[in-house]
Amino acid sequence: MADGIPFVRKLDFEYGKPDRVTPLIRRVVARNPSSFTFYGTGTYIIGAPGRDLAVIDPGPLHDDHVEALLAAVEGETVSHILITHTHIDHSPAAAPFKAATGAPTYGYGPHGSGKHLPHMRFMEGGDHDFEPDHVLRHGDVIAGDGWTFDAVHTPGHTSNHICFALREETALFSGDHVMGWSTSVISPPDGDMKDYLDALEHLLTRDDAIYWPTHGPPITDPKTHVRALITHRQEREAAILGAIAEGLDRIPDIVDKLYHDVPRNLHPAAGHSVLAHLIDLVGRGTVACDGEPSVDTSFVLGASGA
Repeated sequence: MADGIPFVRKLDFEYGKPDRVTPLIRRVVARNPSSFTFYGTGTYIIGAPGRDLAVIDPGPLHDDHVEALLAAVEGETVSHILITHTHIDHSPAAAPFKAATGAPTYGYGPHGSGKHLPHMRFMEGGDHDFEPDHVLRHGDVIAGDGWTFDAVHTPGHTSNHICFALREETALFSGDHVMGWSTSVISPPDGDMKDYLDALEHLLTRDDAIYWPTHGPPITDPKTHVRALITHRQEREAAILGAIAEGLDRIPDIVDKLYHDVPRNLHPAAGHSVLAHLIDLVGRGTVACDGEPSVDTSFVLGASGA
């Protein structure tokens, strides 16, 4: 179902070594590869030689990665630490990196702060310790020594997800909202399919020339890629409705049908994305269920989906 997405997966790098990818951008990749992080977390260092730097997504709490980042900025001044969102592969290293450099942190807020649900603190995979020194909102400007970022709130993958648009290179650091190697997991309750799709539509109104995701290589034709992601989600929604029409009323059965070519260990994550679609469909009246939508709920077509 993702055949129409122009995935880009080739990335030349060496773990722990800073790679200057543009005049203003260096990248250091953490050694935390997985089914969800691809090669690992790519931490970006922004700034010209001899000028103050910003660092985006210091990454996981791995000593070797923190040491690699500190080695990469040795003799330089880090003035800002920017966080796209609070998953454990993105923000935990901000604490030791801040302690070593003295740079303040910037982000939307703690994990789940875009939803404000009381149980959000217990979500698996969230960095529940991070709180930014400076809270950002959509449209805020972060200016430094030769670089300027606009904060672009892109909820969906998480409610506190922010992309950072670098004016000097017409580039967008897209975190996990848009990646070139894979689609993003949308996992309720913090993940929200409607928010995700609305945020993708907003990106189509922008004129960014290139995206730098936190995982994988850059995306050099952003609008084509974003349109393909939207189409993919529309096709997934249609497939879910088709499965329910066939009598598959529970998420595990829908996942078995729609993700039959995906390794079984990834089915739980796929189930969360299916749930995100179903929550959206229930909200629109296209699908109905008893009680709150969950992975254990039975779903039927609603009046507008019959």
